[in-house]
Amino acid sequence: MNEVIDVISSYNEYILKVTKGSVQIAEHLRKDEVPEAMQMILQFSEGMGWLVEASELLSKNKITVHLPVEQIHEFLNEINSGLELQDYVLVADMFEYEIAPFFEQLLPIEGFEN
Repeated sequence: MNEVIDVISSYNEYILKVTKGSVQIAEHLRKDEVPEAMQMILQFSEGMGWLVEASELLSKNKITVHLPVEQIHEFLNEINSGLELQDYVLVADMFEYEIAPFFEQLLPIEGFEN
């Protein structure tokens, strides 16, 4: 059970940080700081993979998780498409106006304080 509590704590901490990180990615892209943005996008992508895995693990342990996984996959596909086109304005707008607000309204897992 301690492992589950650790995952819940990490999950809650992570979703609180995604909004700020998303805005930072957008700022780097708008300042034409593409290498910095790409590094952060890679970290974002890895983090989303971890969130999905954590969500599945917690669900298997009968913990209610309100994470629309389909939306995360959609974000990742849209980011990938924008990067393939090198449309950094589109990707920056996605991070600032879609991804950041999405995570801002995402609820932490209740009953487990960080």
